[in-house]
Amino acid sequence: MKEKQDLIQSNVAVCKKVNPTRTHKINKDIVVIKETGVSNKYKSKIIDDSWDFRKANTKEMTHCFHSYPAMMIPQVARRIIENYGKDKDVLFDPYCGTGTSLVEANIQNINAIGTDVNPLARLISKAKTTKISFELLNSEINKFVNYSFNLNFKVKRNNSIIIPQVINIDYWFSKNTQEKLAVILKYIGNINEPKIADFFKVAFSETVRAVSYVKSGEFKMVRSKYIHDKNDIDVFGIMAAKLSRNKNGLFEFSEICKNDTKSIIYDFNTVENIPNNLLKFNSIDIVVTSPPYGDSRTTVAYGQFSRLANEWLGYNAANQIDNMLMGGKRRKCNFKFSSKDLNEAISKIKSEDAQRARDVISFYEDYENSIKNVSKVIKKGGFACYVVGNRTVKGITIPTDEVTAQIFEDCGFIHLETIIRNIPSKRMPYKNSPSNVKGLTSSTMKNEYIVICQKL
Repeated sequence: MKEKQDLIQSNVAVCKKVNPTRTHKINKDIVVIKETGVSNKYKSKIIDDSWDFRKANTKEMTHCFHSYPAMMIPQVARRIIENYGKDKDVLFDPYCGTGTSLVEANIQNINAIGTDVNPLARLISKAKTTKISFELLNSEINKFVNYSFNLNFKVKRNNSIIIPQVINIDYWFSKNTQEKLAVILKYIGNINEPKIADFFKVAFSETVRAVSYVKSGEFKMVRSKYIHDKNDIDVFGIMAAKLSRNKNGLFEFSEICKNDTKSIIYDFNTVENIPNNLLKFNSIDIVVTSPPYGDSRTTVAYGQFSRLANEWLGYNAANQIDNMLMGGKRRKCNFKFSSKDLNEAISKIKSEDAQRARDVISFYEDYENSIKNVSKVIKKGGFACYVVGNRTVKGITIPTDEVTAQIFEDCGFIHLETIIRNIPSKRMPYKNSPSNVKGLTSSTMKNEYIVICQKL
């Protein structure tokens, strides 16, 4: 009992020490010790606009590689690691997306492990954290650029072009664009060095979306009204430009990250389990992650965003990714959570719309299972740092930050603090459809919450 009390008081002191000059509004409750044990209800919520990073360059180094929905900006991951990850050996990101936290961990001399169910996300993460011989990379890019001068002619004369299976391909691409993308894909297939081939695939993926008929700025599969603008688009020029930009980013990353740290990217789903042969119990020093805000069908459509690129690259079941993510499979409406606030929010949503309540239950059941699995691999004294958003459903705000802290507390952690930041630059839609009714939209979240917990 005394050890737990001492650890809590020690960590409270650490929280204050991290940023002793804060002058922002702070709402703190007192640590409560129950007879049966320690109540982890130390609620430190800090509004700190220094975490907004309004003028920061969020596309430095390999962070420039590929757009992706709701990306955690590198400065947030960097400061979390600086505050809680110093002298640590291994960082884990259970929903790594395009690898922001992995890149930042490697820069700070920490090995990193990430996992994601989306094959495109895994590809980007791998490419962003893999160093390549610049002599070989420059040679291959120059070869492609020189070759591309004659590609237009070759497309018209080449009868052996193989266009992959892409659902409704004529709806999303002009015939001319399809042929040019197929030629680039064939070129990538002839690259012998796997690291360079992956580098090219990332640029190709972004090119696919740029030259498609998908409406600009959309995450979901929405066709633009102005498709004639892309009927004769410079596919090869766009590909070459992205290769050049990414090469510069990789060079900057390699110059800063001169250590021997590595990132390993897996494809297991933490909702189901964490394979013990890949991650042992009590083996991770720090988790830094930004989990999905909710089910992809009604919040951020990660699967839809990446579907076309995944299909062009030959990944199986590309149109099923959203169903594989957290909340992708609807549950019954009788699940009860340990969080009283979450149960109350679900009850209110259910009174408005039972189907939407099922969506919420499905997501948070998966979310809880994932956190329970993640908590097992964190060392005693290790940190769980979750950057979350409090979503709104049917006009009811769900306190995901409180829910996250509660689940970790139930798994033997203490909640150290929650930092509230504005999200001026996070790539999120300005409007979403919380009711899932066409034409009925609402403003999306303006803040996110950095929830810091430590394992007892």
